[in-house]
Amino acid sequence: MEYKNLKLVVIDEQHRFGVTQRALIMSKGENTSLLMMSATPIPRTLALTIFGDMDVSTIKDMPPERKPIKTHLAKESSEERVYDFVRKELEQGRQAYFVYPLIDGGEDIKDAVSMADRLAAEVFPKHNVALIHSKLAEENKRQTMDDFRRGEIKILTATSVVEVGVDVPNATCMVIEHAERFGLSALHQLRGRVGRGKDQSFCFLVYSDDLTQEGKVRLKVMLENTDGFLIAEEDLKMRGPGQIAGTEQSGYLVLGIANPVRDAQELVRARADAFSILESDPNLLLENHRVIAKVLEDAPPFSEVAL
Repeated sequence: MEYKNLKLVVIDEQHRFGVTQRALIMSKGENTSLLMMSATPIPRTLALTIFGDMDVSTIKDMPPERKPIKTHLAKESSEERVYDFVRKELEQGRQAYFVYPLIDGGEDIKDAVSMADRLAAEVFPKHNVALIHSKLAEENKRQTMDDFRRGEIKILTATSVVEVGVDVPNATCMVIEHAERFGLSALHQLRGRVGRGKDQSFCFLVYSDDLTQEGKVRLKVMLENTDGFLIAEEDLKMRGPGQIAGTEQSGYLVLGIANPVRDAQELVRARADAFSILESDPNLLLENHRVIAKVLEDAPPFSEVAL
């Protein structure tokens, strides 16, 4: 698609877009302004906010009358207790999500297709259960979501396709099975599908008994935090910020002196100083700024993506 005079690009849920995708959109205009929004900024973007040319605004307050979501951890061997809790919520007229990491064909783990059948036939036979995933036709997905919003479907079995863009205030339970297989951003976004009404909502992170150490850390972060920015900071510590002047969105950035996690506060101060210098002496002509100009002259050019 070509634009005659593109001046503003707004990217919602920006953590779902790759670096190259964002650069391609921006390349369709000249001197284009960019607004990116996310409840869980990816580590690379979080790093850019510290020492990149990006202004940040944060909205910390919840919408009126909403209650914080209560998060619980449960072993896979204790899932029946989770099912019992969800059943009580359903009997009070509420709705629930059950999310799985695979669409189908899971040999060692549960998948959405087989679990939709099991939930409907064995676990919740008195309640309508539906299935939604990315391989279904768009019309089928749209019809299923409309039925769920109207309350005709009580349990929506899905993959992470429901991570964004779903708003059903009557849904109070989010059950994520094999939660250790999801990243922190996905877990936080999925948890945000409930708690969108006045009623108390709950998120159950069901994990395998053979949980890895990294999986334990991720689930602990989710249990102890509801702030998407704090979760993103923990994600930054675990995955690294990726390339500031490149396309990698995770991995550990190697700087000459600083460590982007350990020295975060110093980097924030350095960034503020850099902007102050450019504002007062944009051409770096002052005597005490000549060393900076020299460093910039000798530095290799940024990649096209960075530009």
